[in-house]
Amino acid sequence: MTTECNQNSFAFHPLGAREVVARFDGGTITSDAGALLLRETEQATGILRRFADCFTDHRDPDLIEHTVAELITQRVYGLCLGYEDLNDHDALRHDPLLAVAVGKVDPTGENRSRQRDKGKALAGKSTLNRLELTPVRANPDSRYKKITVDRPGVQNLFVDLFVQSQSTPPQRIELDLDATDDPLHGHQAGRFFHGYYDGYCYLPLYIFCGDDLLCAKLRPSNIDASAGSLKELQRIVERLRQRWPDVAVFVRGDSGFCREPIMAWCEQNHVDYVFGLAKNERLLAEIGAELAQAQRQWQQTGQAARVFKDFTYQTLDSWSRARRVIAKAEHLNKGSNPRFVVTSVSAPVTDARTMYEDVYCARGDMENRIKEQQLCLFADRTSCATMRANELRLWFSSAAYVLMTALQKLGLQGTELACAQCDSIRLKLLKIGAQIKVTVRKVWISLAESYPYRLIFERVYENLVRWASIPLRC
Repeated sequence: MTTECNQNSFAFHPLGAREVVARFDGGTITSDAGALLLRETEQATGILRRFADCFTDHRDPDLIEHTVAELITQRVYGLCLGYEDLNDHDALRHDPLLAVAVGKVDPTGENRSRQRDKGKALAGKSTLNRLELTPVRANPDSRYKKITVDRPGVQNLFVDLFVQSQSTPPQRIELDLDATDDPLHGHQAGRFFHGYYDGYCYLPLYIFCGDDLLCAKLRPSNIDASAGSLKELQRIVERLRQRWPDVAVFVRGDSGFCREPIMAWCEQNHVDYVFGLAKNERLLAEIGAELAQAQRQWQQTGQAARVFKDFTYQTLDSWSRARRVIAKAEHLNKGSNPRFVVTSVSAPVTDARTMYEDVYCARGDMENRIKEQQLCLFADRTSCATMRANELRLWFSSAAYVLMTALQKLGLQGTELACAQCDSIRLKLLKIGAQIKVTVRKVWISLAESYPYRLIFERVYENLVRWASIPLRC
């Protein structure tokens, strides 16, 4: 059968005796009705409102139709909904549901001042890029792009949002540090080749506490993995202890963060730590007997064998003091696999096996959080020419991650999505088809009757009602 179509209808292969015809006549439809839940999460937490407070708008207020708060909310919601590019917003600006989520009182855009903008309630790409491309020293006299950002304020905000999210003072906080690659495919400022990752990239620094993001810092890749991490650690710990003076702080990181300044500062400031320790000939000689024992066990059982050793070690010149080192002498089918960590925690408090397997290895979950932000919320979409603009993109992604985490913690409790990653939450909870009708008194949103996760949606709504005190009117 030859399909026929015109601008009004599309004829597809028939279903038995029935013709299959499609038309764009279903009314005003959105595929992102779940954005309403993002809006209620924002109402309950104020995450994006506080993020917007870190920006200064030097534009003439009499000449603008989109406030900074609206621009930022639109940008972050777009990331949460899977729209990574500014170009996407030239189409999204027609969506009245997204306009409702952003808070536009004219969700259809019929009252826009210019004729060419009517029917487009939201900002397009040319307006949104002012957030990213404003020069550092922009002021009211600047000609075009003049929305500046308080960079230290943004970094402190992530810590403050974490503090705000804790209903009771924690007794212990575990901070995980890690660096990752952000591949680059253009000639962005700060672009360098990294031998380990075998490509041109940035090397952003992340600090998490469990699922909560406390720091995202964009860096060039021609530096040590630990560069700048001590400064960020000092800032975060100071801010946490201002709120909780008695909280115990524990720091974890791989061997890239096993540096004398970091360990010495932790010891001087009552911060415990465990860091990976790169192996060398002296360390391997220290566990020769344990490696042989592990090999014998493997030969006897055919299963991976581990033997732990606890000892005191000091480098020849880089460490200021001797420290506790834990060795894992492991033998696998592919051969010997020794690993080492250094820690400030004494053996009577935590034994060697527990420190390595239960404490140190737990930091691996942080890598999943980084992947979640990069793959699901587009933290690696750093294609601007300047590092300043690309770091702002990283922060937009970080704000989206914090908002999605809040939705998960406040709304998804007791549901099958309680531990889901951002892409699963987006697919099952945010991507909902709905018809929209805007009247003088109400915005009617008719959700798809065939939506398969209706019970979860209802449960999330009920949870958010309790948090945000939504006025119920049926």
